[in-house]
Amino acid sequence: MKKITALFTALALMLCPLTLVGCGDDGKTTVRLCEVTHSIFYAPLYIAINNGYFADENINLKLSNGGGADKVMTAVISGSADIGLMGPEATIYCHVEGQRNYPVIFGQLTACDGSFLVGRRPEPDFDWSNLAGKHVLAGRPGGVPAMTLQWVLNQHGVNTNTPLFDTSVAFDAMVGTFDTDKSIDYTTMFEPTASEYVALGKGYIVASVGEASGEVPYTAFSAQKSWLKSNNKTAKAFLRAVLRGYQYMVNNTPETVAKSLVKSFPGTTEQSAVYAINSYLAINAWSTTPVMSETAFNRLQDIMENAGTLKSRADYNLAVNNNIANELVKELEM
Repeated sequence: MKKITALFTALALMLCPLTLVGCGDDGKTTVRLCEVTHSIFYAPLYIAINNGYFADENINLKLSNGGGADKVMTAVISGSADIGLMGPEATIYCHVEGQRNYPVIFGQLTACDGSFLVGRRPEPDFDWSNLAGKHVLAGRPGGVPAMTLQWVLNQHGVNTNTPLFDTSVAFDAMVGTFDTDKSIDYTTMFEPTASEYVALGKGYIVASVGEASGEVPYTAFSAQKSWLKSNNKTAKAFLRAVLRGYQYMVNNTPETVAKSLVKSFPGTTEQSAVYAINSYLAINAWSTTPVMSETAFNRLQDIMENAGTLKSRADYNLAVNNNIANELVKELEM
């Protein structure tokens, strides 16, 4: 945890100082959003972009891909990004280390783990205890996908303190490694990769990690405390656009939603997007409101403690600022 925080600080010092959002030539307010990865799991965000909801809020959104929560947090701390979309664990680490101008979570996007457990054979009577003694490719150590899977397995009595719980492969290499290394019995995949893998006859989806773990604030929007104070109206407009993206998803058929969503994913077919949307709706993957509950926040810290990455707890009242989210919920009578 200290190494992660030291990396945030060191990289931030090498980057530009904190800046505020500015107005472009078109009169819109520019907001720089850095996402942890580009995934259909964050569908409400892309729907908001493609349907023009940010433009409606007078926001010119500049989207970049950080390629990892540590890099996204570095961008937020340095001021090269105004808002970071990442797992709340990165914000928790900063709070535990006592940063003064600390990042704050101001809106939640996803409400559970979005990965699905893929095995080599169908298991209609699947139980998590089936993974005892099996080679499981879990993701990078300290990452929320690996920590959540570890939590689920431990809750079902499966020992993960063994090399068979494999955290040696980077996230973006997991599918390829599982495909070629037949000694691996299970791995996790996000949609639409999981459904596409099954369609090729290479494996079987046997369980949902998110369904097993329950509500976890898996992905959220964070910004520096000082940025939120100076840009409260912009942050509220930003969340309103994202919330409209979610409402569009639940008020239209997956087929209709897919037509808008695939604009952000060249090479992904509408049918694959429909599979992904249906899979995520079935497990209530997306937050119905941007308000992050203390119960969910503490469950994430339980998961982190279980994985041995958290030595002390962050204060929910300091790490999470629901003021903007609560205002939106009240305005929209949700």
